[in-house]
Amino acid sequence: MSEPLSFYDEVGGHDFFRRLVDVFYREVASDDVLRPMYPEEDLGPAAERLTLFLEQYWGGPTTYSERRGHPRLRMRHMPFHVNPDARDRWLRAMRIAVDESGVPPLHEATLWDYLQRAAHAMVNTFEPTGIGPARGGAAGSTLPLHPER
Repeated sequence: MSEPLSFYDEVGGHDFFRRLVDVFYREVASDDVLRPMYPEEDLGPAAERLTLFLEQYWGGPTTYSERRGHPRLRMRHMPFHVNPDARDRWLRAMRIAVDESGVPPLHEATLWDYLQRAAHAMVNTFEPTGIGPARGGAAGSTLPLHPER
């Protein structure tokens, strides 16, 4: 008896996740709240990291952990101002990507459930958008993102 296919294999492997992430970052690039969270001018490295993470999470190659260690999603997102507005914008961009992916309904429901739970778990502040670090390192306000230690 053969091993059951992983979600990664069932949805089309690397090609599926690459397309999903490409559409997602197309949306991020034009979002005035999300785009400043990516300090790199080129979103390519971020797209590669997300692709590798999603592939590993869904049963594909373990390249993400081999290169970057344990995902530690909350810790890696802590430096960013992830409030409910940013979460909702992230989900909007990802919803567009999922809708354009053509993934079958059962897989879509499974994927979307995970993405929603992950997005909600990344919220680390309820302060309004615009007070965290701005692109180029300048703060958008005098309010600190983290209290002085």
